[in-house]
Amino acid sequence: MRKIVLAAAIAGAALSLAACSEKTEDAASETADNAMADTQANAEAAGDAVSDAATEATDAATDAAAAVEADVQDESTAEAKAD
Repeated sequence: MRKIVLAAAIAGAALSLAACSEKTEDAASETADNAMADTQANAEAAGDAVSDAATEATDAATDAAAAVEADVQDESTAEAKAD
């Protein structure tokens, strides 16, 4: 009789551990999915920031070049940009 009770207790404990492991595995999978989504969102935001910075740098370089050309050719910056 003791062996049956002991076997039942061991089986119950094993099932409990298996259920906990499954919940832990599900939680870990959900955490990994959330981390992947966050990483993707951050990468997109970083890409947008780099693109915006490149546009600003291009505009600044164009303005500076026009200003230099305007000084050299003794014309307005608007005229230099039109060239």
